[in-house]
Amino acid sequence: MHNYDYIVTGSGLAGLYIAYLAAQHGKVALFTKSAITESNSYFAQGGIAAVTSEDDEPALHFEDTVVAGRGLCDHPAVTILVNEGPQRIKDLLDAGMNFDMDHGMLALGLEGGHNRKRILHAGGDATGRMLTNFMISKITGNPQIDVYENYSVLSLLCDENRCYGVRAWNLPSQQEELFYAAHTFLALGGASAIYKRTTNPNTTIGDGLALTYNAGCEIGDMEFIQFHPSAIYTQNEEAFLISEAVRGEGAHLLNEKGERFMTSVHELAELAPRDVVAQAIYKEIQAQKQDFVWLSLKHLDTKEIKQRFPNIYEKCKQLGIDMCDRIPVAPAAHYTVGGVRTDLNGQTNIQNLYACGELASSGIMGANRLASNSLIECLVFGKRAVDFSLTSIPIAAKTDFIPLYHINTSYAERYDALKKDIAILMMRHAGIIRNENLLIEGLQKLETLKNKIPQDAHEYYLLLCNNLLTVACLIIQSALYRQESRGGHFREDFPQSDDRFLVHIVQQIGKEISTKKVKR
Repeated sequence: MHNYDYIVTGSGLAGLYIAYLAAQHGKVALFTKSAITESNSYFAQGGIAAVTSEDDEPALHFEDTVVAGRGLCDHPAVTILVNEGPQRIKDLLDAGMNFDMDHGMLALGLEGGHNRKRILHAGGDATGRMLTNFMISKITGNPQIDVYENYSVLSLLCDENRCYGVRAWNLPSQQEELFYAAHTFLALGGASAIYKRTTNPNTTIGDGLALTYNAGCEIGDMEFIQFHPSAIYTQNEEAFLISEAVRGEGAHLLNEKGERFMTSVHELAELAPRDVVAQAIYKEIQAQKQDFVWLSLKHLDTKEIKQRFPNIYEKCKQLGIDMCDRIPVAPAAHYTVGGVRTDLNGQTNIQNLYACGELASSGIMGANRLASNSLIECLVFGKRAVDFSLTSIPIAAKTDFIPLYHINTSYAERYDALKKDIAILMMRHAGIIRNENLLIEGLQKLETLKNKIPQDAHEYYLLLCNNLLTVACLIIQSALYRQESRGGHFREDFPQSDDRFLVHIVQQIGKEISTKKVKR
């Protein structure tokens, strides 16, 4: 048993930043399921969006965000994001973070859905790695922070709607450990690796979603899975991300005939919001023989491309692809727009439990995340959550929980097989284009898979199995409920948006699906 002031789960930007801030006020335990560098934040190529130039202003960033969100953004949350974002960038600069510069000024890029250059980068296309490494440098050696690598959070220690800590599984020693804290922060990322074709690390399978749902948290808007339009297409289905910034630099999308098709789809062409581009690519692929489209850079300056995107260039080279000519791409599951519902301070409906980053549904993303808003959300709402924790009334420690979990290694293969089955199922039944029959059939298949799992609620691998099934069901049930098309959710049987669905869809264990109004 371990006692801390703060527990932080997840080593993406949200978790690292929260741990860094919380360590200024108490002792912190930071958990990560694998290595501290294994996160979506670490692999983020795009950048971080914030107003830092004189020809931009928060009101314009607000407008771009709510337009991309298709009517489902909570305006108070977006207002906070765009107004507090610039200060969080200043904080990073003051702490020593180096963003790319251009003639003594911050170098700003343009990405899909933005009408101003406001995307900051670091190391060209290595922004996520540079940011997370910077935060790791602030954490490593900090006597106030204990880092627990290769620890998986099994469940939350909750009683009477209050969180007292977590049950964690020590992967090397294969045993449960109990961690107590006055405040528990969850930053466990999304669930896009539950799909077969994904840009995410294979650990991003919705652990935090299942964890919070089982504890009684409200889960919102799970139908909105953002598929990144441009991930490298390979025969082995490896889906290496080609940053939105490549299209921002002027790359064109071409079908197998060599024709640009985005110009007739949207006024912003290749820089349209991600849902529009992903759906357009999907339709082109359905209408042609090859399973990908081309991202063409042959009309761009070769030297500038190599300098601007060194990591992408090298990855393409390893795969035998000339980035300066054209790259075969197809959409891949990339970002979980929905998540654990929180207030404006990251607080869930369970006291002393906070959710931040991709795991959270803070109201910012709406039906479709605007490019590069995710990293700035980690900073803005991570800071607000830590600040809010300082104002809460201290709680009496409750430490009479006992270990519950055990392991049966013979179930490991069953888990691996189930993960593969669900990955294929989700691509087929809850992918870019959906319909009622596919979704219902998907739920039926999930039920069949569930019935094959032995009943042992406290066995480690069976818990992982049930968590996968829980997350898949949350996505499909929400997609079935939303009988319209909006943002990252497209129903071919309901291809138009319907004002009756200008609401958040909420799921909570033991309750029927409900809706909540969007906050204006």
